[in-house]
Amino acid sequence: MAVSQNVANALVDPGAYGDLEQVDTALAWLRREAPFTKVQPQGYDEFWAVTRHSDILAVERAPDLFHNEDRSVTVISQEAERSIKAITGGSPNLSRNLTRMDNPDHAKYRAIAQLAMTPAKITERSGRIREIAREFVGRLAERDGECDFARDIAFLYPLRVVMEILGVPEEDEPLMLRLTQEAFGTTDPDVNRAGAQVSEAQRIKDLTETLAELRAYFADMTIDRRRNPRDDFASVLANARIDGELLPDYELFSYFGLVAAAGHDTTANVTAGGVWALAERPDQVAKLKQDPKLVASYVEEAIRWVTPVKHFMRTAMADTEVAGQKVSEGDWLMLCYHSGNRDEGVFTAPYEFDVTRRPNKQIAFGYGPHMCLGQHLGRLEIKIFMEELLPRLESMELSGVPTRTKSNFVSGPKSIPIRYKLT
Repeated sequence: MAVSQNVANALVDPGAYGDLEQVDTALAWLRREAPFTKVQPQGYDEFWAVTRHSDILAVERAPDLFHNEDRSVTVISQEAERSIKAITGGSPNLSRNLTRMDNPDHAKYRAIAQLAMTPAKITERSGRIREIAREFVGRLAERDGECDFARDIAFLYPLRVVMEILGVPEEDEPLMLRLTQEAFGTTDPDVNRAGAQVSEAQRIKDLTETLAELRAYFADMTIDRRRNPRDDFASVLANARIDGELLPDYELFSYFGLVAAAGHDTTANVTAGGVWALAERPDQVAKLKQDPKLVASYVEEAIRWVTPVKHFMRTAMADTEVAGQKVSEGDWLMLCYHSGNRDEGVFTAPYEFDVTRRPNKQIAFGYGPHMCLGQHLGRLEIKIFMEELLPRLESMELSGVPTRTKSNFVSGPKSIPIRYKLT
């Protein structure tokens, strides 16, 4: 079935992700009428829109057939691709981290962090994470019953956790917040480097400057940790070796940037989006307070509901077939995680927020060998925060109109004004 230009454009339009209605409408139509189909938004190369839960999993299960590195791992316009290749000398990516690697490099680089990110290792940090959660619930208590939950709490709580693990001092957290929000929010004038709507070429130039600032910061940290290693993840990265050699600077600083940005921004979005959902649904708050064991299923539902990483791209390395469609070598595929998490064939009433939802087969962390390394940490942070908040929470409601980041890649709440009562 022919896909309208409006539907195709909605998949890439940052503004559409700022309110989601247009995106949800387009994705629901695709799941129903053309769940695995080629689209070509205006100004973009043609790609396959992969919108069903099962088809996303099928692609993720075949990493040797569908690569991350050969083209951009995020959807970019033709103009942006030209700008990036001019800067990099031909590479489609401005950095080379785990999300932009294929095997054998991906497995080698992932192993550096894997042991530090197991459920057992993350659980060892639960005591300190709980102390930080209590601090931020305390900040809520100090604000006389009103705040912007996204800006005042949700952006800052996971930031503190990840920066402590990484080894970034507290006084540098505002810098890290600015740089990482600039990196993910290049298309949103409220958070990008320019503070304005800019051309694609200028957007890529600004992103390059943001990444350079991040790399300069972590270059200094690397020098320090090689001279004076500590019990932090910066020391692990700075001194890690692959095949007996220290990591090349480009890959090392890309790794630092990934941990710094993805390590808190995605969790911040889910922390914020979950509270937004609860502020609109007092019945769900009542269920959580009545049965605190539901916090675990709340966490999974908040992750599904927000799906902070809206998509990743893959490139077919050989002719193949997916969902009955013939995919050619070199074809580009958009894995629409937001759509997969609203697939009516997998989730009952997918547009309802249900803290009792079980099973919850959400795929917000991806699947297969590229599944998010920080998933266990993110879950634990959200769970502990809610365990600290709920016993003190008497009531909560929106006190204004929330807004979302305008980004087709990583996006979530930007502002959530709430009114509440705490004991």
